[in-house]
Amino acid sequence: MHSNLFQHPFSSTNSRNLTKENMANTLLISPYHSGSHKSWAEGLQKHSSHSIDILSLPGQNWKWRMHGAAVTLAQQVLDRNIQPDLVLADDMLDLATFIALTRKQLPNTPFALYMHENQLLYPLAPDSEQGPMRRNWGVRERQYVLINWKSMLAADKIFFNSQFHLDALFAELPRFLRHYADFNEEGTVDILRKKSAVLPVGIHKWVDVARPIPPEPNCPTILWNQRWEFDKNPAGFFAALRRYKQDGGRMKLIVCGESFGKTPEVFEQAEKEFEKELLHFGYANRGQYSELLSQSDIVLSTAHHEFFGISVLEAIQAGAIPLLPNRLSYPELIPAEYHEKLLYEAADDLNAKLHQIGAQFLQLSDLKNGLRKNAQAYSWEQVIGQYDQEISSLVHIS
Repeated sequence: MHSNLFQHPFSSTNSRNLTKENMANTLLISPYHSGSHKSWAEGLQKHSSHSIDILSLPGQNWKWRMHGAAVTLAQQVLDRNIQPDLVLADDMLDLATFIALTRKQLPNTPFALYMHENQLLYPLAPDSEQGPMRRNWGVRERQYVLINWKSMLAADKIFFNSQFHLDALFAELPRFLRHYADFNEEGTVDILRKKSAVLPVGIHKWVDVARPIPPEPNCPTILWNQRWEFDKNPAGFFAALRRYKQDGGRMKLIVCGESFGKTPEVFEQAEKEFEKELLHFGYANRGQYSELLSQSDIVLSTAHHEFFGISVLEAIQAGAIPLLPNRLSYPELIPAEYHEKLLYEAADDLNAKLHQIGAQFLQLSDLKNGLRKNAQAYSWEQVIGQYDQEISSLVHIS
């Protein structure tokens, strides 16, 4: 079994020629079936040559999902006598508990874990009232980190959505374990790394129509299409737009994305401040989102936290030019020859690049085409061969 199948550009190997006898019955467990978790699960189910059945719970009450979903879903497996060739769970499942509860029915079944995110590196909010990862007496709630850690130990194979995610977790995990006074099991880090690989998220194609011609030159439409949460740094985003506008920049603005729980107040303030520039503000359904992508010229991120970057790749596929921090997973998503133009270091650098691209965006067709070609390498059609090879390897199908 390969330790890391991630290559870029991705292999075009396609496994759609699997025979019925070689198809693996895979149970994909999605305890928090919403947003990127749901999109990933359903994309894999749609494109894989293997049989993928999804067992899920609604995407809400995430802390209880990490504690209780293993019990609920294990009972469903037992009640329905489900006996797959492989179980593929995402990181919201307490996999160790799930395996313990189903071991009599699934004594020889391999288990794989897909890490969309992890609770060790998710940033803490400035105070205990903000963000999904609350502080507990001023520190991280370590119980959720421990669930992730034990799930990784229980899995036969661990997949990460980006090289950045894999490297960042294994850099921080030893420090986390060293907090414990004895038997801190720091040696498990090397064991986990050896059974880990990078398997990027497949991206859906959203836009099939030609992009409309912008009504005004030197007036790009700037897009926010990330979650409305503090870790995506909306304050930094709107501050960048404010400075751009004060320095004479002209723009239209699209602000979409999902909101969970309490929305940061900066969005309400921005809706008033940028009222004249706004083309859309709020959640967009599937049809609306495709149309909004087709109108966007620049996708701008100021995120403090990003393990992969689905929304950025979706916008690039649709023809938007990205402006991204030169950190997190973003350098992985952009070809090296474009880094100097599209990845910024600080606020001054961002402002300069935003003015430059804002004045030139209609003349940058070669740049857009190169970026779109690169982003298309992350499409489900391109990455599914890697998934199917890994599934076959895990169930020992030649």
